[in-house]
Order: sequence, then C-alpha cells, then structure tokens
Amino acid sequence: MSTPTETGNAIVPDDIARQIVLPEGHRDEDKLYAAYDWLIANAPLAQAHVEGYDPLWLVVKHADIQEVERQPQIFTNGGGENKGSHNPIVVNQAGEEFTKQLTGGSFRVLETVTYLDPPEHTFVKNIALDWFRPANIKQWEDRVRELARESVADLKVKAAAGELDLIADWAIHYPLHVIMSLCGVPEEDEPRMMALTQDFFGTADPDKKRDDVDVSPEAAAKQWVATINDFYAYFDTIVEDRRANPTEDLATIVSVARGDDGELLPKEIAYGYLVAVATAGHDTTSATLTTGIQQLLEHPDQLKALQDDPSGIPNFVNEAIRWTSPVKQFTRQALEDYELRGQKIKKGDRLLTLYQAANRDTEVFEDYDTFDSTRKPNKHIAFGYGPHMCIGQHVAKLELRVMFEELLPHIVSGEVTGERKVTQTNFVGGVKNLPVRLELR
Repeated sequence: MSTPTETGNAIVPDDIARQIVLPEGHRDEDKLYAAYDWLIANAPLAQAHVEGYDPLWLVVKHADIQEVERQPQIFTNGGGENKGSHNPIVVNQAGEEFTKQLTGGSFRVLETVTYLDPPEHTFVKNIALDWFRPANIKQWEDRVRELARESVADLKVKAAAGELDLIADWAIHYPLHVIMSLCGVPEEDEPRMMALTQDFFGTADPDKKRDDVDVSPEAAAKQWVATINDFYAYFDTIVEDRRANPTEDLATIVSVARGDDGELLPKEIAYGYLVAVATAGHDTTSATLTTGIQQLLEHPDQLKALQDDPSGIPNFVNEAIRWTSPVKQFTRQALEDYELRGQKIKKGDRLLTLYQAANRDTEVFEDYDTFDSTRKPNKHIAFGYGPHMCIGQHVAKLELRVMFEELLPHIVSGEVTGERKVTQTNFVGGVKNLPVRLELR
C-alpha cells in the first residue's frame, strides 16, 4: 500500500514507481501492466519518487486524467506565463539540465502544440485544424487505399518466403508511406524520415542510440535535441519549396500560414508541425497495426467474425488503439494549488498522465484485460483528452481501417513464432520485434 509522507502525500512504493517512471521498466509489458493495475486498485493518485527524476504524481484513473486535461489554465503543458519553463515529456534531471543549458533555460526545444498552452496552443493548432477534419481526410481515402493494397501485396511476398518480423519487415513502412504522402515528402526521402523517427522515439532504447551520442545520464535528451535539429534541417527545404510552389498538401498549409499581422509565421512553427506529424503519425500507427494483427492471430474467432462482417472493423480498430495506447504519458505542472481525488496538489507539482493505465480503468472498461473487437462503447483516451487531444486521430483511424479492410480477406491463418519485444521508452512506443508466420490467400 502507499504511505503518506510528512506533507500528507501518498507515496508510490519504490518498485512500482521505478517500473513506471524508468524507460527500462517498460521493456516487460506484463510487469508494467501489473504496476498500472496495482496503482488503480491501491493508489489511484500518489507521488512517485525515483532517484534522478523530479517527484511525479502518477495519474492513472480515466476520470482524473480528463479532469486534468480539460483545465490547461491550471495544469500547464509549457509553463503558463513562463513559457518553456515546464517540460511536457518526462526526462531525468540530468537530461533536463542539459536541455536548459543548451537553450538558456527553456524546455521548448520544438515549436509544436505539445509545448504550448492556450491561447498560443489554440492559434497554432488551428493552422491546420480544417485539414485534419474527417470531411477533408475523407478525400485522401482512395490514395490511402492504394498504398494499403501495395503494402498487402508486399506482405504476401514476404509471408510466402517464411517467417518474418511483422513490425520491422512490414508494418513500420505502411504508416510512414501514408503520412509522408499526405505531408508531401518525396518517396525517395522516406528512408531518411524512417531513420529520424526511430531516433526520435528511441532515445532511451540502447538498440536505437545514435552513433553521435555518447552514453551518459543525459544521453536521451542529447539524442532528442540532435534528432530535432536534423528534422529541422530537412524540413527547411520542404518549407522553402512550398512557399515558392504551393500545393494542396499539409506541408503547404503549415508553410504558408500567416499571423494576425499578415506576415508569414516563423518557419520553426512549420517545422514543428511536420516533425509532430512525421513522428506521432508513424510509430503510433505501426505499433497499433502490429498489435491488432497479433490479437487477431491469437483470437481466430474474432478474425473470422470480422472477415464475415467487415462492418465491425471500425470497432476493432478502436479496441486495437485502446489495447496498444502507444502514447504512454505526458506531464503537466500545476499552476496553482488543487485538490484531486482527495490529494493536495501544490503549485509547481508535476503530474504524469498515464494513458495506458487509464485505458485499463475498471470503472470504465468491463473486462479491461480482454481484447474485444466488438467493445462498444469504447471510451479510451489513447488520443488524449481536452484541448490537447491528438489532432491527427482521424488520419490514424483512416489508415488502420483501410488497411484492415484490405488485409483481413487475405488472412488464412497465422501464428506468433517468437518473443514480442517492445521499445524501451516511457514516452511513445510499442512493438519493435514480432516474429510471425502468415498464410495469405
């Protein structure tokens, strides 16, 4: 059980705290999910004190995360009036010190909505909000379906050759191809984007460490900043081109956006948009795609039901998203004292909103640890909640729905043949290896 400190705050037991806060704690999914379950049952809001990290309130209940996220005026992403004074991504103290030394005290290393609060967040988000609306995304469905069919044809060839790594050999490529096509990135540049996205979210994984980053306590922060700089250097060419030769793609919309004064916005805002789309729109979808297929192989009755009635695919996609929850957390900082679930949150306290845990909340999800492709309602918050809800969620759902519509009719049978391995990260990540055998017609 959690115990109170002299200030009255409930404290998470050390083994549970380390399992959730440390990136290496996320390598073992069974232990990680057991830690989430323990917190939900025993300490639904308590502080984690892990050496090398600031104290963090672990927010695991679905309703509590909604309460926090609907109030950005109280729980800030970027520091409120002191812009850049709060890091919305949990990093160890060594990494945060490195970042502040590099920037002169700010954590705002990327000009994107993740680091912003309203009204600045609202203004920047609205630059491309209409592009991301379902009605506009619908016009891209034929192109997405074409890419899905090409990807299924590729999978048939690889499956016929024998065992394959479902994520590394196949699933990681389709979402990247889709999102780069929608952004307007040339196909020949996709390998470079692939490498950068893996660097971006693999900062704490030894298998994904950049050669130009030395092993050190601040290595993850160094890799994060180095990768962002590489992205900026690449996207500068894209932004300059779209300003000179506008088209109808997303890159054009963010590149030619103007402020209230009528002047073009700083290019860094366009860079930030494109980095966010290229990264969050890639790894998250490939992880969900892989996990969804794995669940169907392990539940052939659900596979057959979807093959017999494809109208159930959207519900299945929603369950695959809940089950995967590839965005694991963001941090918020209290700008004032606040009482949440009977705990006294003090001004300046940091909170870790754990979406994977909330999507296992027994008060919201019956039989939460059962994969149910017919689950409805399915009120998961894998895309966040409130003003910071993921702007790209409709793109992700379209990609996944279309792929499963194209793929499922071809699956005869399959099995997982080896160990499922996941990226060592406490931020965004999922499957990095899944050996399978597939029989496709």
